[in-house]
Amino acid sequence: MSIIETDAVLHEAHRDNHTHRDVNGGWLRPAVFGAMDGLVSNLALMTGVAGGAVSHRTMVITGLAGLAAGAFSMAAGEYTSVASQRELVEAELDVERRELRKHPLDEERELAELYESRGVEPGLAREVARQLSRDPEQALEIHAREELGIDPGDLPSPLVAAVSSFGAFALGALLPLLPYLLGASAMWPAVVLALIGLFGCGAVVARVTARSWWFSGLRQLLLGGAAAAITYGLGMLFGVAVGG
Repeated sequence: MSIIETDAVLHEAHRDNHTHRDVNGGWLRPAVFGAMDGLVSNLALMTGVAGGAVSHRTMVITGLAGLAAGAFSMAAGEYTSVASQRELVEAELDVERRELRKHPLDEERELAELYESRGVEPGLAREVARQLSRDPEQALEIHAREELGIDPGDLPSPLVAAVSSFGAFALGALLPLLPYLLGASAMWPAVVLALIGLFGCGAVVARVTARSWWFSGLRQLLLGGAAAAITYGLGMLFGVAVGG
């Protein structure tokens, strides 16, 4: 194989192995958080109520109420949070945009000094800053990335965050409720299904992180199991107290 062909192969291999996943998207965090929260909170809610020795009908109503209330609360919270963050970023971008319009030379000098501080030769830094500052939108994007650490073209969507959170929470909260909807009268099928779901969610999350699948899955299983056990004990305690 010739040197040119070898370089071409290496270039292709580098390109294939050097792609990055989207870490700034607005759906992954609310979806993961929503699914985990739905599983843990509804499981804990239902085990707490079950500790009070209530009827099958009460368990179903409790699970449905927990699913609906939690899903809408998560969606509203995510929408408000992401929208507020986006509005703050847009306000800062407006400030930077005005500065570029009113004081273009000062902003260009600021950009050159930034490159100099990172080891670029002064003359080259000034020339790079001058060329990049010719396009106002490009200059805004560069200043936003360098000074604010954001990409103006990749801001998270409040709607995407809200929908992701709602759907994921509802799906997670459905797992401990599903056995009761299918006719189960005991709590253990709901607990087993929910714990399996927690382990599975943790294992899936590990595919987009650096953690091993078993560590992430086991961590979620233990946290969810602990929450369910504590609330079950509290439900028994309160049930006896109220009954007495």
